[in-house]
Amino acid sequence: MKKLLIMTTALAATAGAAQADITVMSWGGAYEKSQVEAYNRPFAAKTGIAVQMLAADNPAAPIKSMVESGNVTLDVADVEATDAARLCDEGLLEEIDPAAFPPAPDGIPAVDDFLPGALTECAVASMVFSTVYGYDTNRFPDEKPATIADFFDVEKFPGKRGMRKSPKPNLELALMADGVPAAEVYEVLETPEGLDRAFAKLDSIKSHIVWWEAGAQPPQLLADGEVAMTTAYNGRLFSAMVAENKPFAMVWDGQVYEYELFVIPKGAPNLDEAMEYIRFATDTQRLADQTKWISYGPARKSSIPLVGLFEDGKTEMGPHMPTAEPNLANALHSSFEFWVDRDMEISERFNTWLVR
Repeated sequence: MKKLLIMTTALAATAGAAQADITVMSWGGAYEKSQVEAYNRPFAAKTGIAVQMLAADNPAAPIKSMVESGNVTLDVADVEATDAARLCDEGLLEEIDPAAFPPAPDGIPAVDDFLPGALTECAVASMVFSTVYGYDTNRFPDEKPATIADFFDVEKFPGKRGMRKSPKPNLELALMADGVPAAEVYEVLETPEGLDRAFAKLDSIKSHIVWWEAGAQPPQLLADGEVAMTTAYNGRLFSAMVAENKPFAMVWDGQVYEYELFVIPKGAPNLDEAMEYIRFATDTQRLADQTKWISYGPARKSSIPLVGLFEDGKTEMGPHMPTAEPNLANALHSSFEFWVDRDMEISERFNTWLVR
């Protein structure tokens, strides 16, 4: 897998510090900024432990490479749910004790305060993110795209389409665009006929697709006019629309939402400090604070009432969360169980499909 590994941020606990005390790998861009502001700066100020951030196209790949080679230089990484489950099954992650996390402010234990499935033996979720699609409003001055089916309708809404270069979640999006209710997507997709149906739907726009691999690319594709619409992580589109005032619009219909989780690679050089960082970053206040910089929903129930304004001091963040009730009208919770069981087989088919 192509890997992009870039040192992006270093926070020194004291002036003149030579190197970071822990190293955290994430995804870069607006998402990383939200972590630096909500987690890293206050953590360094409170503990004296400095945090160095690295960015990757997908942090799961460097984790696997480092642990298998016996040369682990990361302490914490931020990964998707499917990768967290797979890496845990392969013995590449440190175990995490659910009892180690702080309770909610009202005393509710962390295991009951985190959303269902957000706290596992090897990972703890920080937030809920979503794959949605956005479009350039200048390209569609009259009728506006409003459904996931519109994304696949290049006759009614002409122009190139940006999509992540991965079968996940494109196959789910394709089935919903083809009329499969969100609640039935995985039931359909696990059958040979359903998988064929999803690829057939992707075939219908294949010649119009511009592929992206890093989260920062979709807003840039829109801004550069390379695509008229693109799938994207909702937080990236929000940042472009609100923080950068880009003429984009976001469509929630057919969104595929999932957890983003912290993990500790097996053999992390600073295990105790890594656990201290994760406990701090996933407490009630810190998860609520992150929403000041990006529109991803906190993974703790007690954080939700604390969600307030964007950093501009004007934009209410609640309606921009993937978990806001209106945004869930036709939404799909990504099934990591499905992808852990079938990722290799489906990825091989997808890669073959790409080149034919």
